[in-house]
Amino acid sequence: MHYLSTRGDNTPRKFCDILLEGLAPDGGLYMPAHYPQIDAARLRALREVYRTQGYAVLAFELLSLYIDDIPAPDLRRLCEKTYTPEVFGTRAITPLKKLEDGFYLEELSNGPTLAFKDMAMQLLGNLFEYELARRGEALNILGATSGDTGSAAEYAMRGKRGIRVFMLSPHGRMSPFQQAQMFSLQDANIHNLAIEGVFDDCQDIVKAVSNDLDFKRRYRIGTVNSINWARLLAQVVYYFAGYFQATQAEGEKVSFAVPSGNFGNVCAGHVARMMGLPIDRLVVATNENDVLDEFLRTGVYRVRASRDTHETSSPSMDISKASNFERFIFDLLGRDGARVKALFQDALAQHGQFDLSADPAFAEVRERYGFVSGKSTHADRLATICDVHARFGITIDPHTADGVRVAREYVQPGVPMIVLETALPIKFAATIREALGHEPERPARFEGIENLPRRVQVLPADVQRVKDYIAQHCDS
Repeated sequence: MHYLSTRGDNTPRKFCDILLEGLAPDGGLYMPAHYPQIDAARLRALREVYRTQGYAVLAFELLSLYIDDIPAPDLRRLCEKTYTPEVFGTRAITPLKKLEDGFYLEELSNGPTLAFKDMAMQLLGNLFEYELARRGEALNILGATSGDTGSAAEYAMRGKRGIRVFMLSPHGRMSPFQQAQMFSLQDANIHNLAIEGVFDDCQDIVKAVSNDLDFKRRYRIGTVNSINWARLLAQVVYYFAGYFQATQAEGEKVSFAVPSGNFGNVCAGHVARMMGLPIDRLVVATNENDVLDEFLRTGVYRVRASRDTHETSSPSMDISKASNFERFIFDLLGRDGARVKALFQDALAQHGQFDLSADPAFAEVRERYGFVSGKSTHADRLATICDVHARFGITIDPHTADGVRVAREYVQPGVPMIVLETALPIKFAATIREALGHEPERPARFEGIENLPRRVQVLPADVQRVKDYIAQHCDS
């Protein structure tokens, strides 16, 4: 398997090269040269693997289709090291929780930081450590987070040999619990940088640093954001696991509802669907920052400025530039790298938007690729949290509530609907208190975390200031 850039650089690269590199040199995102196909017989075999050998071996089987430059025994060992009951709290790793007939939550928040980002980040940490040791190299990881990516990355990378983490987050925009998870870490290889702006400012800085090829190479900069293909690939696995749990007969279809801001989580569903997993609909649920919903309804992709990005009660989705969206547009436009580059590098820079409403390809968004969407507001998520708690005795976090709210618009008879859980509700206690009038359950290991000493540096939204900080805190 080789990988190419969404912006036209077709230089063949292997998985371990793009694992450490992040963005392609032309500013594009890496994609596999093709999607391996899972036919009915292979799907039956994978179902049996999952039933008899579990999630870790399913992960190995699927990842092996994309990774041929890590010896199979090593890759299997890495998967088995990652997906354990000790790390994820259950042998099923991502069990389904039934709300009502044909409507499920897939639990993705049983990992160390209580968010779905652990599903990929724990594997990524082990892959990084393995490959860096094999090469005798070190890596300085630069990332941006709207809340959950940062803690998941830091908990996965803390103490890892040859790795430093520089994590950017929007100053004051995360929940108190999310801030405490990150900023309380005292590990010498973890650096938290709180940027005076919104998540999109953090993400823009990461891209700008990654696009400075001289700086990137001198300081060995890599990324853990979902622009890294390895992270997205790891997320493909739980779509298969969810499907196998919700179905029994060959040929059955399911739909997935995915709370989405940066398009990475649902893009993994797109990859699974392109491989042949029988997914009927991919339901994109946004909050008040509805850039993705607007495109999927109208064909207009219109990014918002920082001042127009709403601060909401589902803050991890307070995003107005969806990085992974470029991957889907690449497929939608027939993998025309030159055209993708014109849209994402030129049109967005000059006009802040592009319009595909008149393009024949736009009609395929729903018909061929299965995407539908909806928007949830603060009032919607409060009502949904109350409803799920009252009817099923389950407390869900605000982002998952957005997913449930929008999923209900697209339920079809005979097609199970699986909502991807994003985090445990303790991470957003203020909203839970507002909805239910009491505190959400807190795992014992996180008691008093908000009162721990903090290690964080506040910086302006300035690329050079971030570069200077990196240069001062790592070996050139």
